[in-house]
Amino acid sequence: MESISIKSKAKTELIDITGQIQQTIASVGGNDGLAFIYVPHTTAGLTINEGADPAVRRDIISVLNEMVPWEYDYHHLEGNSPAHIKSSLVGSGIQVIFENGRLCLGTWQKIFFCEFDGPRSRKAWIKFT
Repeated sequence: MESISIKSKAKTELIDITGQIQQTIASVGGNDGLAFIYVPHTTAGLTINEGADPAVRRDIISVLNEMVPWEYDYHHLEGNSPAHIKSSLVGSGIQVIFENGRLCLGTWQKIFFCEFDGPRSRKAWIKFT
């Protein structure tokens, strides 16, 4: 299993980690297979979405913030319940095919680490098959 480090700079942000995943495939000499990427955090997630237009990331964050507001009568006492809920909605793992050592993503697709309780130092684990 491989690991990458991610440092978030904001409370909520989507960080493009596509290049780090691609570099990891190259470093292990991966040719053809499947990469399973997982984040071992309860207030973060992963998604694949458009990477060309930063407005898409802002829209995703805006809609999630509207769906799961920070101001609400949550039962969890640590003050980060919205981050836990957003993580559950987005999910903590994705799978991506790679062929000839390259990620098989659509023209506009990128892999995003979703920070919901930053800023923090985070990690993602990658397993290849």
